[in-house]
Amino acid sequence: MIGITALRSRIRILIVDDSALVRKLLTEELSADSELEVIGTAPDPFIARDKIVKLEPDVLVLDVEMPRMDGLTFLEKIMKSHPMPVIILSSLAKSGGEVALRALELGAADVMAKPGTSYSVKDMSVQLADRIKAVHGMKRRYADIPKKEIIVPVPAVNRAMLKTTNKIIAIGASTGGTEAIKEILIRLPADMPPIIIVQHMPQYFTRSFAERLDSLCKLYVKEAVDGELLAPGKVLIAPGNLHMVLKRSGASYYVEIKEGPLIFHQRPSVEVMFKSVARYAGSNSIGILLTGMGKDGAEGLLEMKNAGALTIAQDEKSCIVYGMPKEAAQIGAAREILPLDAIPEALLKFLH
Repeated sequence: MIGITALRSRIRILIVDDSALVRKLLTEELSADSELEVIGTAPDPFIARDKIVKLEPDVLVLDVEMPRMDGLTFLEKIMKSHPMPVIILSSLAKSGGEVALRALELGAADVMAKPGTSYSVKDMSVQLADRIKAVHGMKRRYADIPKKEIIVPVPAVNRAMLKTTNKIIAIGASTGGTEAIKEILIRLPADMPPIIIVQHMPQYFTRSFAERLDSLCKLYVKEAVDGELLAPGKVLIAPGNLHMVLKRSGASYYVEIKEGPLIFHQRPSVEVMFKSVARYAGSNSIGILLTGMGKDGAEGLLEMKNAGALTIAQDEKSCIVYGMPKEAAQIGAAREILPLDAIPEALLKFLH
């Protein structure tokens, strides 16, 4: 009886990929995890559709490029007829960034890069298993998710009303963060202090993410380059696979983009960025830790708080994955714990 109960408590996964080899390897690797169960695979969306209805998986792992129907079209249909957590697999290429962003907009819980020459299926499967466990908790929420409301940005504040004391805003996020970051930035006026952001994303995806945000916001958003100066109204996104740290030269702030070890399994790491902000900006900074699994950024946020910064963690109810903000809250790193939609207003209030 215990064995049957344990089996039923596993997270049930359906893999949809046109490659028989990928389906086989992912099934073998994921099945080695005692918390996971691959209940089926499908080579295309039409077969997957029938298996979703019949098998009722907890999480769907979905390829993008497939015959008969592409993964994004299928994702859109799933979210309308059978909402569930979906992890998209996308090729690690420059064109994959647009695909990743579109998938997240359509409701995907997460996006991962497919293996390349230096990135094996085995390596990916370890990360995929962790992502599956993180997004599994979202399954209970899908039935209650309302239709997305039209967002009305906060009116721009008179430039003279904002403090001009070299403030720096640092934002860190992981799973669910792309939409959370967007919802914050589109509500902010063009004359905000400089903003630096670490979002856990693969190489190449971050540039497309920055370009997408730039098209939606009053702020100027771009992927950061080494040595780039910060300026009011400018938002810099850390490039995938590289750390971003804040530095100061006289009265000017700039960012350093560099390689380095994985920190909390991440590069770029929120921890690295937050600690540099604590050192070089101190009480002139604001740190915001958003949705994501793991603990990256929690200790760095505490360092920012101890240096006199305003520190904010997203609350559990509005998080897709309450991991990083939870870790911060547990160690007392956040001066404020706020729902996502209250963060822009808190920022503007603090800057007045």
